[in-house]
This record gives sequence, structure tokens and C-alpha cells, in this order.
Amino acid sequence: MSGQTLRDLVARAAAATANGRAREAHQLWSEVRRLHPTNVDALYNLGKIALDQGDAATAIGMLQAAHQADPKEPLILLQLANACRLTGDVQGEWDCLQRALAIDAYFMPALLGQGQILERQGKPRAAAALFRNALKIAPPPARCPEWLRAPLAYAQQAVDRHMEELAAYLRDNLGSSREALEAGVLERWDEAVSILSGKSTPYPSVANQLQVPRLPAIPFFNTELFPWVEALEAATDQIRAEFLGAMRGHGQDFAPYIQYREGQPVNQWQELNHSSRWSSYSLWRSGEPVAENLARCPVTAAALETVQMADIGGLCPNAMYSALAPHTAIPPHHGETNARLVAHLPLIIPDNCLYRVGHERRQWHEGRVLVFDDTIEHEARNDSDLLRVVLIFDVWNPLLSKAERDMVRTATSAMRSFYQQE
Repeated sequence: MSGQTLRDLVARAAAATANGRAREAHQLWSEVRRLHPTNVDALYNLGKIALDQGDAATAIGMLQAAHQADPKEPLILLQLANACRLTGDVQGEWDCLQRALAIDAYFMPALLGQGQILERQGKPRAAAALFRNALKIAPPPARCPEWLRAPLAYAQQAVDRHMEELAAYLRDNLGSSREALEAGVLERWDEAVSILSGKSTPYPSVANQLQVPRLPAIPFFNTELFPWVEALEAATDQIRAEFLGAMRGHGQDFAPYIQYREGQPVNQWQELNHSSRWSSYSLWRSGEPVAENLARCPVTAAALETVQMADIGGLCPNAMYSALAPHTAIPPHHGETNARLVAHLPLIIPDNCLYRVGHERRQWHEGRVLVFDDTIEHEARNDSDLLRVVLIFDVWNPLLSKAERDMVRTATSAMRSFYQQE
């Protein structure tokens, strides 16, 4: 028989295998093996068919012959391990997987297989370590082969259970030491436990524009650092009334907060781009007052005057009523600079609304200010049936001196002028 004819026979056998025609595939691969006794594809597929039929002895014989013909193919050793498992040969199964990893240390199915062996042996913690290594190198779901999706999903569940168990164990052992901590410090150590257990990773400050180095990445700041908070909170009812008036009389001036131009990459903002589901009524925009809107909201305007908002030309202050529609989520994102912080005065907060900055999750409470570093990854959700509204504005990071604030202004101004010279 010519080489071309053999190639045609192999192609037919492969097509039968791919389309699940096991009997036809067996006949064709058997014919390939008769013509070419050391054909690796024939030996492998005949072994796999025998394995699927529960014939472990035939599978082992075929797969061992395939391995001798191609000793550097880890997939053959994976199937040989499966055949060993069928016979109850745990050590043989483990050894085959270890030999596969010796060929390719990143051969994910072998890591998953060894994790499953350890789980069957009652060693879930050791198994979780192998499952975690496999998940680190797993392809994105869209590129993951169908046969790997269930094992990977199981591995993720096992890792999640392990992390929950470890986190609970750590919390229990911290016990009295944890109870002695103040609230702000306690949050830090709760996050430390989460990171130590693998449930989360550190959330750094990542600025889209100016990053001031060596400022600590503090998710939420103690409002006692800001002398204007008490007076602002006291004006909540009047500020809310002005928002309602603006919405009734000038609803057309509420604009989508996300407005990317055509041709710009929108990334995570696809759903909210040019959408009224997240809209804003600007009082200050990119460092400039919106005079007409401020005039309509005199109490809010006066309250913002007492705040001493961050003034970084071309960037801030920004101040706005921010309205988030029911069942709308603002995806995780980062802000422009850690030189400024963002403050929220919650005005209308239905149940089932949540705000996350880094590891910390907070619920808004009407009339109670939150101040946070928006260069730390943050997101918001309104899972209620009602509108959520907050007054948002920019303030200086209190860890910057007056001289450093001047440096921030100078640096951002120089950056703009540099690009304006072309």
C-alpha cells in the first residue's frame, strides 16, 4: 500500500474518531496498525477506544506501545494513567502523571490528575495546591477544550473550598488578637487574612494619569480627617431636594457618564457607553464650574465651597449628582490620580446597593459621607428596583502637603502644555 493511501486511511480514521463513530474508528485504526504496527496515532486511539469501553488490559497494552513509539508525548501517559486508575493501580497512575510532568512541567491535565488522586486519598489541602497550579496556567474559557472544562471547574470549586477553610482557620486562630484591634486596623488584617488564604490579591493604587509614589493605598479614609464632613452631612435633606428639583425641571441635562467616541476602545464600558443607566448632572467638570447648574442648586454649591475641593487644572474638581439606574453595575475600574480622593454624599439609597474599593465592601447610608482612593480598583452595584443617587466630588489626599499639592498642579499643567505644543 502506498504512503498516500495510508495517509488517506489515517485521515478517515481520525474523522471517524472526531465524529464519535467508535466502531468505524476502531476498524480503521486497526487497519492502520496492521499496515503500520508502530503507528503512534493508531496505537493511541485504539488504546483510548478500549479505555472508553472499560477494557483496561487492552488499553494499557496499546498505550504502552504508543509510549514506546513516542516517549515524549505526555498525552499518551495521561491516558495510560487513566487506564491504571481503571485497574485500581494508584501508584501506577501517579507515576504516569509524574512522567508526563517530567516531559512538560506545565502539562495541566497531569496536575489536575494528581490533585484528584490526592483528594481520593483524603488529602484535600495538598490537592488544592496542585489544583491552584493548574488553574494558574489554564487557558481562557473560550479557548479551553471541552473535555477540560469540567475538571477545571471542579478544581476551582476545590480551591475555593480550601481557601474558605484556611481563611476561617486563620480567623479563629487570630481570635483574641483580632478583637483587640481598632476598626480601621481590623479591616487591614481581615484583608491580610484574605490575601494569606489566597481568596484575594493585594489591591495597589493604579492611576490612569498622575501616580504619586509612596502614598499608601488606603481604600476608605476616616472622615474625621476632613473638617467639612459634619456640615455637609447636615445639609443632606436640602441637597437631596435640589437634586430632585434638577431632575424634575432639567432632566434633559442629566447626561450619560460614560461617553466614548466612535472608534475608541470601550473595554469594560461597553454596556454603559452612552447609556442613561449611569447618568450625571455636573456641577463642576474637569476643573471648571458649570455655572447654570450651580445656580439651580445654591445649597449644594455653597456646601461644596466649604469642602475645599481638589483643584488640578484640566482634571478636577469634578462634582455631580450621580444617578445609577435599577439593576445596573458599574464595572471595576481605576481613577486618574491618587493625589485626589473621591467623596460620596449618599442622597437616595435603596436596599441592595453595594460599593467596593479594593477588598472592602461598603453599603451607602443616606447622609453619611464616604471618602476613598479611586485609583484602587472599585465598582458599584444597584441591585434594587429603584434609582440610587449620590453627590460625588473631589478632595485632596490629606497625606499631601501644600507644597506637594503645588507640585501636582505644576506637573499636570506641564504635561498638558507638552502635548499642546504639536
